[in-house]
Amino acid sequence: MPTVPLLSAPSAPQDSGDIAKALKSRVFDAVPFGLCLMVDGQPQIINRQFAQLMGSVDDDLAIARLAPTALAGHWPELWPQLQGVGRTPRHVTARRPSGGVFNGRAYARPLLALGPAAELVTLVDDPHRAQIAFSSQWKARMLEQIESMGRSGSAEIDLQAGKAVLSKGMHTLLGTPFHPEPRLSWRLLRWVPAKERGYVASIWRGALADEPFEFQHRLVRADGTRLEVLQRGMVETDASGRRHGYLIVQDITVQRDAEQRIQELANQDEVTGLANRTHLLDKIDAAVHSARWNPQTFLLLSIQVDQVDHLKQAMGYGAGDAMAMAVAARLSALAEPGDAVARIDGGEFAILVSPDGCAQDPMGLQHARAVVQALAKAERLGAAEIVPGARVGVARFPADADNAGQLLEAAQTARLGIRTGGEPVAIFTPQTRLASLRRLAIESGLRHAVERAELRLVFQPQADLNTGAAVGAQISLRWHSAELGAVDETEYLPVALQTGLIVMLGDWQRDAACRQLGDWAKAALRPPRACLKVSPLELQQPEFVDKLHRSLSSNGLTPQALGVEISDQALAQITPQLARTLAQLRAMGIELSLGDFGAGATNLRLLGTRPVDVIKIHPSCVPDVTAATGDVSLTRAIITMAHSLQMKVLAEGVETTGQLALLIANGCDRMEGPVFAAPAEASSLEQMLSQQLRLPENLLTRRRERTLLLVDDEPNIVSALRRLFRRAGYRIVTAGSGHEGLQRMAEYEVDVVLSDQRMPGMTGVEFLRRAKELYPDTVRMVLSGYTELQSITDAVNEGAIYRFLTKPWDDERLLEHVQEAFAHKELGDDNKRLATEVIAASEALAHANERLEQVLGSQQQQIDLETARADAARDILEALPTAVLGVDPDGTIVLANREAERLLQRGAPLLGEAAHRVLGLPEPLLQTITTATPPVHLSGHLAAWQIRARAIGGTPARGLLLTLNPIADTQEGPL
Repeated sequence: MPTVPLLSAPSAPQDSGDIAKALKSRVFDAVPFGLCLMVDGQPQIINRQFAQLMGSVDDDLAIARLAPTALAGHWPELWPQLQGVGRTPRHVTARRPSGGVFNGRAYARPLLALGPAAELVTLVDDPHRAQIAFSSQWKARMLEQIESMGRSGSAEIDLQAGKAVLSKGMHTLLGTPFHPEPRLSWRLLRWVPAKERGYVASIWRGALADEPFEFQHRLVRADGTRLEVLQRGMVETDASGRRHGYLIVQDITVQRDAEQRIQELANQDEVTGLANRTHLLDKIDAAVHSARWNPQTFLLLSIQVDQVDHLKQAMGYGAGDAMAMAVAARLSALAEPGDAVARIDGGEFAILVSPDGCAQDPMGLQHARAVVQALAKAERLGAAEIVPGARVGVARFPADADNAGQLLEAAQTARLGIRTGGEPVAIFTPQTRLASLRRLAIESGLRHAVERAELRLVFQPQADLNTGAAVGAQISLRWHSAELGAVDETEYLPVALQTGLIVMLGDWQRDAACRQLGDWAKAALRPPRACLKVSPLELQQPEFVDKLHRSLSSNGLTPQALGVEISDQALAQITPQLARTLAQLRAMGIELSLGDFGAGATNLRLLGTRPVDVIKIHPSCVPDVTAATGDVSLTRAIITMAHSLQMKVLAEGVETTGQLALLIANGCDRMEGPVFAAPAEASSLEQMLSQQLRLPENLLTRRRERTLLLVDDEPNIVSALRRLFRRAGYRIVTAGSGHEGLQRMAEYEVDVVLSDQRMPGMTGVEFLRRAKELYPDTVRMVLSGYTELQSITDAVNEGAIYRFLTKPWDDERLLEHVQEAFAHKELGDDNKRLATEVIAASEALAHANERLEQVLGSQQQQIDLETARADAARDILEALPTAVLGVDPDGTIVLANREAERLLQRGAPLLGEAAHRVLGLPEPLLQTITTATPPVHLSGHLAAWQIRARAIGGTPARGLLLTLNPIADTQEGPL
């Protein structure tokens, strides 16, 4: 039988004693449980299974055979647990080298043969114990993670002993370091604010056994911060009758903040912080219930600030929000205690005025006008100053509504009835509701007006006051609805502007006008320039210029066929985008007009900086010849100002020949109105144009005769004066009153006026004062038998009267005075003519100087450019590695670069030398070299080079450009 190898020696033992010892050793290592010999509490030897149980990573047998001193260094926390184990199983634990934990049971038996302190310890694995330990650790770790993620903590309270054990999560929640030791339970209340401690304690005192409860309160952390927490608890009685309390505290501060934020968003406007529509209706509803118990009146103001929405479209949401916050601040400053300010949406705001505030203002007019006044002041946004402006509708409870929704609707309805340019305040009435329904019907009808073909163009002809011909036509829209009938533009345009439908109407109007102009052009009928009124909203559209260009090009029109009229509002509140649009239109050649000048709030400082070609005077600024002198002065001032800014002037709404005469006399350029032609459709205007529509000639030109106007209410005196002055060759015009005299001055170009003083309706001095305002160049004299010295003296001092003559008169003396007056007038006319000619010559000279400066500047730029090009060409030639020569038609070298100088190695400069001598060529050969000539091989000292040629200039050539190239590097073909 084979020998069994011993583990303790490399070879088999030689006697039976060694065999028995080896066998015992093999049996010790073969036992399926761990064995350890302990002497005096120190390990002496372990078997292989013991080493495996402890997770040894080295050779198990080698570990088992370690000396006792070396063995004690392994698992140091284990050996104290194996001392004095005895026969009762003991649970032991130790950390393995891999990082894991060993859980097992140990038994011991004394070995008296080895001494009284020797014992054999048996060690077995305890999986159940390991599972229990793992489960406990897992549960503890999961509890810690759950408390961390849920921002919560827990605690157990022994209610009889008054002790509490807190979890790690509870310590983290309180901001204190973790201590596992129990603490006095009453000390937990010190983390609760003093005002809430009694509340928390009373809930725990009244808790029922096995009945969960929960409540909310606050906690104060160690760093002083406060938390909103939800506490859940339960009281339990164990088998021994002891009462225990269990609680979970969860931090809900974030949830409470979110709930509060949601509540704020549900009741407040996010931008301004004011109450929103929902919260306002709640406040109105509360006021309605209060008023039913205590009958009293309160008001609601509906406020519309269009600039908020306009700025959002023009400059972005940031600008609109900034304006909304500014408006909110102004309205809040106006509100009195008990009032409520709200923002409904966009630029719509509201103020609920309390009954106390309505006591002194039951109709709400004072409150509404205070709002308008507060929002009429400019607000600075960046570099711009913008006036918010407001329209305010007022509704009253209980007169106008029964509940909150109806009251808000009534105030909004009143506001929607406000017309642009009218009174910005409106009180709700039953008629207001009807107007609102009408407005809604208009809005609905406008949305379908184009597809239903309900729109048509109307043209208002415009005349040139220099030639009298029709030079333009103002285009407007007429709408005949199938449901509403004919709707005036003063009614539907405000609706279109407020709803944005003006863009759709403007697109149709532009395309229709261009089609009509194109049709007239194809019919060989010279159409006038069509002027389109364009709202600021249309101009702010990014594609406005492109749309206009497409409409023109698709109908074969040039930009000069159209004009664009903008309002003074667009000029006053111009944005960078709008300024770019106007500049693009003017660059295209489209004439820009500023409409309704004199009736709005135009900033005169901006007028000269904007691209405006024509100023259109509002009809209210076009007075008759009998109007007040201040109105006439205003008209003349507008015309003079526009001309000084190099702008044309067009008068709107000219109805009488007197108005026309006044405009002509003051140098107005164009006009439109009934005195020229009434608005007409395309077919009627076409007929007018074919008949050469123009102003009557007598209204445009006047015969230059020496004209004398006699004004007297006595016909016999007028007849006597007519007979006297007729022999002097004057053209005599007579009038029986001051008003009639003004009319005659409008019809004739009067030189001298001779007027009586005492006349019915208007005295002579008053008549002459007005004549001076209207026609300052006339010479004015009084012929009267009544001497009201004070009024006449004042008139003379003012310059209204040139000379005062008395009745009865001496014929010769009177003739002399009138002759002197005509001489004075003619001298003034000559001076005025000369001054005008000087000014015109000066302007022409200035324009000529400007053109000359532009020409000289352009020529200088061209010279500088040519010089730069020549310098660059010279530098390039000098830098070329190829020898280059320029030869004129006579064969003289006129150009040589640095490489040519080096190659030819001549002591003298090459310029001016004969090329055939320098190159060693026969002169006839050089003259025959052209760009078509193959490369010419040189002889002599340049035998390794060849010549290539290129003609300089056109035909005939101004010379040749020669290059000298090494033969090895040369390719066939010209330079």
